[in-house]
Amino acid sequence: MDFPRVLAASDAVQDLPRFTWGRVWTDWSLDPFLFVVTVWVAGLYVVGVLVLRNRGVHWPVGRTLAFLVAGMGGFLFATASGLSTYDTTLISVHMVQHMILSMWVPVFLALGAPVTLALRTLPRKPRGVLLAVLHSRVAKVLSFPPLTFALYVISPWALYFSGWYDASLDSAYVHEMMHVHLVLVGCLFFWPIVGIDPVPGRVSYPFRMALVFLSLPFHAFLGVTIMSQDSLIGGDHYRALREGPMGAWLPDAAADQNLAGGILWATGDLVGLLFFGVLFAQWVRASMREAAREDRRLDLLEQRSNGG
Repeated sequence: MDFPRVLAASDAVQDLPRFTWGRVWTDWSLDPFLFVVTVWVAGLYVVGVLVLRNRGVHWPVGRTLAFLVAGMGGFLFATASGLSTYDTTLISVHMVQHMILSMWVPVFLALGAPVTLALRTLPRKPRGVLLAVLHSRVAKVLSFPPLTFALYVISPWALYFSGWYDASLDSAYVHEMMHVHLVLVGCLFFWPIVGIDPVPGRVSYPFRMALVFLSLPFHAFLGVTIMSQDSLIGGDHYRALREGPMGAWLPDAAADQNLAGGILWATGDLVGLLFFGVLFAQWVRASMREAAREDRRLDLLEQRSNGG
């Protein structure tokens, strides 16, 4: 396995071998900036967990696995595996990467509850700063559910039907920022919905489920729109690739775009429905805990009444 195979975006696409899904696991390319971000974020989380352990405080293993393995591991996989190596060569591969970054990674980062971990481990002054940020007007605006829903829905349309995607194919910096943007917008949308961390914007379970359910048609509609496009997204870039050495194995650009739209449609609905089920399970557990608390309260009142 070539790991790490550090390649400049402008040169990497000139000599890539035929793409197979096996190459997703063998042809890794390292983006220095995104790799450093991954190491720092994961490292800080590990430090927080170790601080709690040294204090004798239990931190759920499930949260650690969600954040480090599924969340940051998913981010590393999307930005350093063969998905990253071929993400400017095949738009269908890019679309798989897009869905991991915009849905999978944000959900599991939220399930890791890093804000709660930070509030439990930070010294007094940094904790005060974090609390001030969480209670600031900016945080409340950025976490306002209708706004986060609009950003989550509109962002992919803006990406594929403006000059943004073309710019990401021509500039490594724009390409990196696109990846970061997908994760951040996903976090803004999913973090209050998951509801573990004390972040602003949290709403009742029925409203959370309504937001997730409303997001499903937009993935399908965007996927169908991409599939039915007569013009190619990033057409100049993909046509140029087919005139070069890889033209012998690259699929028809229109067919690849059609596959990308199908991936967006299918995976968006699948992940959304799975998350919908998880959210429903959380709602049921929360209702059961609330019922148990109410039963205890009524039992205590009854005992006091009988004792009086």
